Amino acid sequence: MDLLKEIKASGDYLRKRTALRPTVAIVLGTGLGSFAERIVVTDTIPYSEIPGFKTSTVQGHSGKLIFGYVAGVPVMAMQGRLHYYEGYTMQEITFPVRVMKEFGIKTLMVSNAAGGLNPEYVPGDIMIIKDHINLFPEHPLHGPNIEELGTRFPDMSNAYDKELIKKAEKIGEKFRIPLKFGVYVGTQGPTFETLAEYRYFRIIGGDSCGMSTVPEVIVANHAGMSVFGVSVISNVGVDANLSNVTHEEVQRNTLLAQENLATIFTEMVKASV
Repeated sequence: MDLLKEIKASGDYLRKRTALRPTVAIVLGTGLGSFAERIVVTDTIPYSEIPGFKTSTVQGHSGKLIFGYVAGVPVMAMQGRLHYYEGYTMQEITFPVRVMKEFGIKTLMVSNAAGGLNPEYVPGDIMIIKDHINLFPEHPLHGPNIEELGTRFPDMSNAYDKELIKKAEKIGEKFRIPLKFGVYVGTQGPTFETLAEYRYFRIIGGDSCGMSTVPEVIVANHAGMSVFGVSVISNVGVDANLSNVTHEEVQRNTLLAQENLATIFTEMVKASV
C-alpha cells in the first residue's frame, strides 16, 4: 500500500507543476532524446525533483520529464529512462509508468536503441516492435499483486497494440519511411552480447535485442494502457567478424533514424486523438 501512496504523491506533485493533462506519453531511449526538440515544451521537470523517481545515470539519458505539445496534441515525454543494470529494482524502473497511469495516460509509446539480430537489418533501420521475449532475471510484477494497479495475471497476447502497429504501417507507407516489423529480446545488460548470444537470440525468434523496454511494457499492460514500441537498430551482431561495439557507436547510429522516427512519433501522436 506504500507503493499506492507513493504513486499518488508523485501524480499530485506533477499536477501542481503542469496545467497539461495529456493522455499520451513517450519514452525516449538512448540517442533518441532529441525528439524533445519537436515538442513545444510548457514544463520541464528533472526526475530528481519528482517524488519517488530515481535519476538516470547513463550517458545520453538526460533524466527529465517533459510536458508540451506535439502537432497540437498534449504529451508527456520521458527524456531518458531508468535501467535494471543501473542497480535499480524492477519496481523503481517501472515507477514512472505507474505514475503515468495515475496521471491519466492511456497510450504509452516507447523507443530504444537495439542490436540487430535479423541479418536483413542494417544500422539506422527502424523496427516496429510486434512482440517481445523477456530474458530479464527479475519480473516487474513479482511479489504481492495490488489489485488497484492491475490483475494478478495480465494477458500479454496484445502487449504491443495491434491497431497502433497498423497505424504505424500506414504512416510508413504515406511518408515513404522503410519500416521493419519484428520481435525485441529484452536482457539485463550492461554487457553487449557475445556472438553466441546473438545467434541464440536469433534462433529463439528475436529480431532485435536490448536492455530496456520490456519491464515498462509489462507494467503498462498490467495497468491497462495501450503500448506502441520502436527499436532503432544501432548495430548488427550476426557477423562473425563483428567489430567491438561501444555505447558511442550506438548513439551515432541512432542519429541515422532520428528524422524518420520523429515523423513516425509525430504522426502517431496525431492519430491518437
